[in-house]
Amino acid sequence: MSRKKDNSCCVKKTSIGGQALMEGIMMRGPETTAMAVRNTQGEIVLEKFATQTKKRHKFFTLPIIRGLFNYIDSMAMGTKCLMRSAEISGLEEAEEELRREKEAKKAAKAAKKAEKKGISAESSDNTASEESDRETKEEKTEKKDGSAATAIVMTLGTILGIALSIGLFFVLPTFIFSGLASFIPALKPDNTAAASLIQSAIEGVIKLILIVGYMALMILLKDIRRTFQFHGAEHKTIFCYEAGLELTVENVRKQRRFHPRCGTSFLILMIIVSIFIGFFITPFYALVLGEDTINELGPALMNVIRALTKILLIPLIVGIGYELIKIAGRHDNWITRIISAPGVWLQHITVLEPDDSMIECAIVAMKEVIPENDSDKW
Repeated sequence: MSRKKDNSCCVKKTSIGGQALMEGIMMRGPETTAMAVRNTQGEIVLEKFATQTKKRHKFFTLPIIRGLFNYIDSMAMGTKCLMRSAEISGLEEAEEELRREKEAKKAAKAAKKAEKKGISAESSDNTASEESDRETKEEKTEKKDGSAATAIVMTLGTILGIALSIGLFFVLPTFIFSGLASFIPALKPDNTAAASLIQSAIEGVIKLILIVGYMALMILLKDIRRTFQFHGAEHKTIFCYEAGLELTVENVRKQRRFHPRCGTSFLILMIIVSIFIGFFITPFYALVLGEDTINELGPALMNVIRALTKILLIPLIVGIGYELIKIAGRHDNWITRIISAPGVWLQHITVLEPDDSMIECAIVAMKEVIPENDSDKW
């Protein structure tokens, strides 16, 4: 089927987006957000709530600027649903069971040590009973503080995740290039513009290698692989809805897996944008400070300045990436296909073919978020 014919069946472009969860799908519409997750009995548990869109000053809804705030909102909602899906799917129960098994093994070892030291079995049983009572009291206390602890863990996890991402994709490539340049002088020509172009291009390649390698390693994990399959169910269901077809397993199964508005495509676009922006960093400082000052600062200090500048420019990178992904989602022409191509290539790793049970979850969530007033139309 030609591309033109394939896209002719698209009767509308929707703003509805989604996210793969643990054993389920979250769909976010203009009015309602819904998540459908299978529990330990294999039943679909549906939870839905109003889509909360913060009212902001018009300045914060301008192109480029709006991208950062929408990205933060999506991350917060996605993290919340992901944590909830872990509870429903039994992941937390499995982790708790594993913890209890470890504690049981520790207790068995302690009992053997006590037996060797000549402590009576009765005394050992009494001690075990006292420890059990104490653990029960501690569990009750933990349940009371559970929500607060979960919030703290989620916050810390988000902060650490962002810090790790910044370190891997904005700082590490700069210092890897510096190491390469020390062995290959040709990577650092005297011309500032040429040197900046070479450095930006190689740093971009390093970023791509890091992200592709990371995704390729993740797919080896069974749980992550299943999540990537749910990712496929999400895309196929949105395509089915955009094609104007009834949301059935049969209709959804026939759709494409790779969607231009995918978060994977957004990630790749940010890397590409960072390559282009990175080209102007060193020439900018050379223009402002002068070539002599740049030489006096030395390569090591300039690498630190370059890395810090890229971190400060993250909001701009996110904003531009957001606008590009919106354009790619709304239009289908040779320009948007070029924009979408790198992300679609990476989606071959992060978006896998789902089974029918996964498609069922996506359909349940999708039906709950489709507005009656057609407000999701782009």
